Amino acid sequence: MVKHNNIRPNIHLHKDYQRWIKCHFNQPAQKRRRARLRRLKAATKAPRPFEKLRPVVSCPTQKYNMRIRAGRGFSLLELKDAKLTPQYARTIGIAVDARRRNRSQEGLARNVRRLKRYASNLVLFPLVPIGKEKNDREKMIQFL
Repeated sequence: MVKHNNIRPNIHLHKDYQRWIKCHFNQPAQKRRRARLRRLKAATKAPRPFEKLRPVVSCPTQKYNMRIRAGRGFSLLELKDAKLTPQYARTIGIAVDARRRNRSQEGLARNVRRLKRYASNLVLFPLVPIGKEKNDREKMIQFL
């Protein structure tokens, strides 16, 4: 707080302001770079899905409750109805949220259908190829 009868401080220190600001002139280039890196990541994971499978959930509050969005993970009840264990679901690219509760039968049925459709389209390769332990080249070639 200013005390006594002094002049009002109005010093305009704008001499070296470039040091304190950041202009994002590289924003379009960064956008293209992020998109390119996303495509590269998807290409390296090739047959696998790029992202984890997430449930369809309704937004909270009256303003947004007509909207649906991707949730954090499937509830344990949804996984149980789809005949999957949480540990196995995590290994095949399904997001699991143990804290989530199902508040409606429609939402539960919708996500169980989603899980069953994903599991039916899933192609799993064995971790250890047939003939690997015997060093049998013919079986390895048939496997690939």
